Amino acid sequence: MVSVSLYIEGGGDRSSLRTECRRGFKKLFEKAGFKGRMPSTNPCGSRDSAFDDFKTALDTASASDHPILLVDSESAVTKAAWEHLQDRDGWSRPAGAGDDQVQLMVQCMETWCVADRNALRGFFGQCLQESALPPLNGLEARSTNDVQQKLKNATRPCGHDRMYKKGKRSFELIAELDPSELNERLPHFKTLCEALDKKLND
Repeated sequence: MVSVSLYIEGGGDRSSLRTECRRGFKKLFEKAGFKGRMPSTNPCGSRDSAFDDFKTALDTASASDHPILLVDSESAVTKAAWEHLQDRDGWSRPAGAGDDQVQLMVQCMETWCVADRNALRGFFGQCLQESALPPLNGLEARSTNDVQQKLKNATRPCGHDRMYKKGKRSFELIAELDPSELNERLPHFKTLCEALDKKLND
């Protein structure tokens, strides 16, 4: 049986925040159909730390271990994931890393959040200003700055304590997302789920 481990960009440097990050992603993947055969989720903080932790896991992996790197693309993706990260971050594809062992949040985690309007309504309530959100079509083509700023603007009427913020609040929102909404609108999220499904069925 294959053991899949995700090394995720996010969670900062505090253990409490990494716990929230792990909980949010775990709930999302359970709803995506992986309950009972879950990948382990390992928040790593910065993207460089995620890459370093992934490389360590790859170097020490047994035949039944399958580590996967999950990071923001931070820009439009026009090439295969490893080529994208080589061009953008200068990261060389580690020896032995398969095509499916890197997955991208395109262009950032907040793109996942704005893809599910029902979750946003449920999470933020009537203070959500939906007209300020980006259109649902072509979300992965929208820049990180554009998506993050529009999400912040749309939730600003909720007040400082309830508006969208990176950290605990963002991971609480991730836990509320409906994977079917993300699959419909985000090709790279669908690719991630397909890669996980294939490996967790091995």
